[in-house]
Amino acid sequence: MTAPLLRALLEDPGRPDAVEVDGTTLGSEELRAAATAFAAALPDAGPVAVHATPRMETVVAVVGCLLAGVPAVPVPPDAGPGEVEHLLRDSGASVWVGPRPDGLTLPDVPVDLGARSDATLPTPPADATGIILYTSGTTGAPKGVALDHATLAAGLDGLVDAWDWTADDTLVHGLPLFHTHGLVLGVLGPLRVGARLRHTGRPGPERYAATPGTMYFGVPTVWSRIAADPGSARALAGARLLVSGSAPLPVPVFDAIRELTGQAPVERYGMTETMITLSTRADGERRPGWVGLPVAGAQTRIRGEDGTLVPHDGETIGRLEVRGPMVFDGYLGRPEATAASFTQDGWFVTGDLAAWDEGGFHRIVGRESVDLIKSGGYRIGAGEIEASLLARPEVAEVAVAGVADPDLGQRVVAWVVPSGAADEPVAEALTAHVARDLSWHKRPREIRFTDSLPRNAMGKVQKKQLDGVD
Repeated sequence: MTAPLLRALLEDPGRPDAVEVDGTTLGSEELRAAATAFAAALPDAGPVAVHATPRMETVVAVVGCLLAGVPAVPVPPDAGPGEVEHLLRDSGASVWVGPRPDGLTLPDVPVDLGARSDATLPTPPADATGIILYTSGTTGAPKGVALDHATLAAGLDGLVDAWDWTADDTLVHGLPLFHTHGLVLGVLGPLRVGARLRHTGRPGPERYAATPGTMYFGVPTVWSRIAADPGSARALAGARLLVSGSAPLPVPVFDAIRELTGQAPVERYGMTETMITLSTRADGERRPGWVGLPVAGAQTRIRGEDGTLVPHDGETIGRLEVRGPMVFDGYLGRPEATAASFTQDGWFVTGDLAAWDEGGFHRIVGRESVDLIKSGGYRIGAGEIEASLLARPEVAEVAVAGVADPDLGQRVVAWVVPSGAADEPVAEALTAHVARDLSWHKRPREIRFTDSLPRNAMGKVQKKQLDGVD
C-alpha cells in the first residue's frame, strides 16, 4: 500500500458535506477530527466491537479504529445474544461501542460527534488488521475474516478502476454497515476516493429517489422494490452507475431498471474473504445475469471435477477460484478452515459455481454446496433455472435446489413465491417453460408454492432452511 487506506479523508482540505448518514452530516475536517478524538480515547489495541447501526456514530467509530491501527469488529444490530457472544469471544474484542445489549461486560467507549482533535496519528502499517468481518455462518458458526489495510485498499482500487470512481461522484445507498457491501465499499470507498457519501438510513425506493447522486448501491431486493416503483426508478435516471451485488440480480429486474432509468445496472461478484473480484465496467458491456471481468489485480480460474479448466463456452460450469491482493490471508484462529479454503498453489476456493465465455465474461451459477444439482447423470446449476422461472409473470420469488431422489440421485425442486394463483395448472406451466427455455433434464420435477423464502440480512436465500434440502 503506497498511501493510507483513507487517503482522501486525510488529504481533503475540507469538504463541508463529505458524509451524510440518515440526516446527520459531517464535513471531512469534522469527521477526521471526531474520529481522531475517538481513536485517542481507545484504552488499548482492541479489537473494538462496533454496534453497527446505520448512524454517523458507526462511521466515526470505524474510521477512528482505522486511523489508530486498531481492528474494528462490526456487530449486526439485530444479532441475538448467542451471535454477539460468539463474535466478541472469537474476535477477542476488548471494548464496545454503541447501545449495550443485556449481559454485556465489556467497557464502553462513547462516540462524540462534536469532539475535535487535531492530533496527527502515525499511518498504520499495511499489514495491520483494519476490519474483522464475519461470514454469514451458513455452514456453522460465523468465521472471522481479518482484512488488513493493504487488502482493503487493493480491493477498493480495483473498483476505482472498473467504475471510473472519482472525487466528483456522490454515492447513495442505505445498506447495512456490518458487511463488505455497505461498510467497506459503501463507506471506506468514498473516504479513499474523496467522493461524497449519502447514506439513506434505510434503502427504500423513495429515499433513493429523494437523494441526488451519481452512483447508487443496492442488493437485488432493493432494486426489485425500485423497479416496482416507476416514479422512484425514473428519479435515478441521471445517475452514472447503478450497482447491484451481494446476490444475483433477476433478469426481469435488470430489464426493468434499464427500461425505467435508461441504463443497465452494473453487476459484480465478491465475498467477505475476497472483496470484489469480478465486475462489469463503467465503460464496458453490461449483460443481464453476468458479473463481468476480473477487476485490476484479480485473477480467476474455473475448474471442473477433474481439476482442468472448463472451456470458455459460457455454458460449462465449474468451481470458481480466485487470487489477488484483495484476497484475505485466512480465517481468524481457524488454521484448518484456512488450509481447506486454499489450493496448494495458492488460489482461494470460493465454493461458487461459474461459467465463462470466450471473452472472459463470468456467470455465477450458485453455491456448490446447495446449487450444484446432480440429477440423472447431469450437472445442473440451480441459478439458471431460477433465472428462467423469474422471467415468468406468475413468479415473484424462487429458489431451486436438489432434493434426494432414489432414482435420479437428486431431483430438481423449485420453491416459488407466486405473484398470483398457486395451483397445479400454474405449476405445470412453469415446469413446461423451463423444459422449453433451457432443456428437458433441467425442468423442476416438483414445484412447491410458499409464502416467503428464508433470507439473511443481505437478502440471500438460505437454502439449507428449505424443507428437504440437506
